[in-house]
Amino acid sequence: MHKLLVIIISGFLTACQTAGDGSDARSNAAPVSGPAASAIAADMASRLAEQISPVRSTTIKMERDTSEFAAALEAALKGSGYTVLTDGKVGKDVKPVELTYAIDGTQDQVLARLSTPSITLGRAYKATAAGATPASPLSIMQRN
Repeated sequence: MHKLLVIIISGFLTACQTAGDGSDARSNAAPVSGPAASAIAADMASRLAEQISPVRSTTIKMERDTSEFAAALEAALKGSGYTVLTDGKVGKDVKPVELTYAIDGTQDQVLARLSTPSITLGRAYKATAAGATPASPLSIMQRN
Protein backbone atom coordinates (compact mmCIF):
# COMPACT_ATOMS: atom_id res chain seq x y z
CA MET A 1 0.00 0.00 0.00
CA HIS A 2 2.83 2.41 0.89
CA LYS A 3 4.53 1.69 -2.43
CA LEU A 4 1.34 2.44 -4.35
CA LEU A 5 0.92 5.75 -2.52
CA VAL A 6 4.52 6.76 -3.36
CA ILE A 7 3.95 5.93 -7.05
CA ILE A 8 0.73 7.96 -7.18
CA ILE A 9 2.31 10.98 -5.48
CA SER A 10 5.35 10.75 -7.77
CA GLY A 11 3.02 10.73 -10.76
CA PHE A 12 1.27 13.89 -9.61
CA LEU A 13 4.55 15.67 -8.93
CA THR A 14 5.96 14.66 -12.29
CA ALA A 15 2.87 16.00 -14.04
CA CYS A 16 3.35 19.38 -12.32
CA GLN A 17 6.97 19.87 -13.38
CA THR A 18 7.97 22.26 -16.16
CA ALA A 19 11.16 22.48 -18.14
CA GLY A 20 13.30 25.26 -16.69
CA ASP A 21 11.55 28.51 -15.82
CA GLY A 22 9.29 28.36 -18.86
CA SER A 23 10.97 31.43 -20.37
CA ASP A 24 11.97 29.63 -23.56
CA ALA A 25 8.46 28.57 -24.50
CA ARG A 26 7.40 29.43 -28.01
CA SER A 27 4.16 29.45 -29.89
CA ASN A 28 3.87 25.78 -30.82
CA ALA A 29 1.20 24.97 -28.23
CA ALA A 30 -1.78 26.73 -29.79
CA PRO A 31 -1.79 27.60 -33.46
CA VAL A 32 -3.32 31.05 -33.79
CA SER A 33 -3.55 32.31 -37.31
CA GLY A 34 -4.65 35.17 -39.48
CA PRO A 35 -6.40 38.17 -37.98
CA ALA A 36 -6.36 36.73 -34.44
CA ALA A 37 -2.57 36.31 -34.50
CA SER A 38 -2.12 39.85 -35.80
CA ALA A 39 -4.49 41.38 -33.24
CA ILE A 40 -2.85 39.58 -30.30
CA ALA A 41 0.67 40.39 -31.51
CA ALA A 42 -0.20 44.08 -32.04
CA ASP A 43 -1.71 44.41 -28.58
CA MET A 44 1.15 42.63 -26.83
CA ALA A 45 3.80 44.62 -28.75
CA SER A 46 2.15 47.92 -27.82
CA ARG A 47 1.93 46.84 -24.17
CA LEU A 48 5.61 45.89 -24.24
CA ALA A 49 6.44 49.33 -25.68
CA GLU A 50 4.66 50.90 -22.69
CA GLN A 51 6.96 49.00 -20.34
CA ILE A 52 10.33 49.01 -22.11
CA SER A 53 11.58 52.36 -23.31
CA PRO A 54 13.02 54.06 -25.22
CA VAL A 55 11.69 51.96 -28.09
CA ARG A 56 13.79 53.51 -30.87
CA SER A 57 17.06 52.55 -29.21
CA THR A 58 16.02 49.02 -28.15
CA THR A 59 16.95 45.93 -30.12
CA ILE A 60 14.86 42.84 -29.52
CA LYS A 61 16.33 39.40 -30.11
CA MET A 62 13.92 36.50 -30.61
CA GLU A 63 14.28 33.04 -32.07
CA ARG A 64 13.29 32.46 -35.65
CA ASP A 65 9.92 30.71 -35.84
CA THR A 66 7.73 29.97 -38.84
CA SER A 67 4.35 30.27 -37.10
CA GLU A 68 1.89 32.98 -38.11
CA PHE A 69 1.97 34.35 -34.58
CA ALA A 70 5.78 34.69 -34.67
CA ALA A 71 5.63 36.55 -37.98
CA ALA A 72 2.84 38.80 -36.69
CA LEU A 73 4.76 39.48 -33.47
CA GLU A 74 7.94 40.37 -35.35
CA ALA A 75 5.98 42.73 -37.63
CA ALA A 76 4.16 44.31 -34.67
CA LEU A 77 7.42 44.87 -32.77
CA LYS A 78 8.98 46.50 -35.83
CA GLY A 79 5.83 48.59 -36.26
CA SER A 80 6.24 49.76 -32.66
CA GLY A 81 9.74 50.98 -33.50
CA TYR A 82 11.90 48.14 -32.22
CA THR A 83 14.80 46.69 -34.16
CA VAL A 84 14.16 42.94 -34.24
CA LEU A 85 16.86 40.30 -34.74
CA THR A 86 15.85 36.73 -35.52
CA ASP A 87 19.06 35.46 -37.13
CA GLY A 88 21.14 35.51 -33.95
CA LYS A 89 23.69 37.94 -35.45
CA VAL A 90 24.31 40.78 -33.03
CA GLY A 91 26.70 43.67 -33.65
CA LYS A 92 29.55 44.35 -31.25
CA ASP A 93 28.02 47.49 -29.73
CA VAL A 94 24.46 46.11 -29.59
CA LYS A 95 23.04 44.67 -26.38
CA PRO A 96 19.72 43.15 -27.43
CA VAL A 97 16.84 42.40 -25.10
CA GLU A 98 16.09 38.67 -25.24
CA LEU A 99 12.39 38.14 -25.91
CA THR A 100 10.59 34.85 -25.54
CA TYR A 101 6.91 34.30 -26.05
CA ALA A 102 4.29 31.67 -25.55
CA ILE A 103 0.78 31.30 -26.79
CA ASP A 104 -1.57 28.65 -25.51
CA GLY A 105 -5.24 28.12 -25.99
CA THR A 106 -8.39 26.46 -24.86
CA GLN A 107 -11.60 26.12 -26.80
CA ASP A 108 -12.68 29.70 -26.24
CA GLN A 109 -9.61 31.67 -25.08
CA VAL A 110 -5.97 32.18 -25.98
CA LEU A 111 -3.32 33.09 -23.39
CA ALA A 112 -0.36 35.09 -24.73
CA ARG A 113 2.86 35.83 -22.85
CA LEU A 114 5.92 37.93 -23.70
CA SER A 115 9.00 37.67 -21.47
CA THR A 116 12.27 39.56 -21.22
CA PRO A 117 14.87 39.22 -18.47
CA SER A 118 13.21 42.12 -16.62
CA ILE A 119 9.48 41.75 -17.31
CA THR A 120 6.77 39.27 -18.28
CA LEU A 121 3.46 40.36 -19.79
CA GLY A 122 0.47 38.07 -20.08
CA ARG A 123 -3.11 38.41 -21.23
CA ALA A 124 -6.03 36.21 -22.21
CA TYR A 125 -7.86 36.87 -25.48
CA LYS A 126 -11.11 35.82 -27.07
CA ALA A 127 -10.12 34.79 -30.61
CA THR A 128 -12.55 34.84 -33.53
CA ALA A 129 -12.20 34.53 -37.28
CA ALA A 130 -12.22 38.33 -37.51
CA GLY A 131 -9.51 38.95 -34.87
CA ALA A 132 -9.10 38.85 -31.12
CA THR A 133 -10.17 40.97 -28.18
CA PRO A 134 -8.70 41.07 -24.67
CA ALA A 135 -10.59 38.80 -22.28
CA SER A 136 -8.57 39.75 -19.18
CA PRO A 137 -6.57 42.65 -17.81
CA LEU A 138 -2.88 42.81 -18.69
CA SER A 139 -0.74 40.92 -16.19
CA ILE A 140 2.69 42.45 -15.54
CA MET A 141 5.45 40.74 -13.57
CA GLN A 142 8.65 42.75 -13.09
CA ARG A 143 11.95 41.20 -12.07
CA ASN A 144 14.90 43.00 -10.51
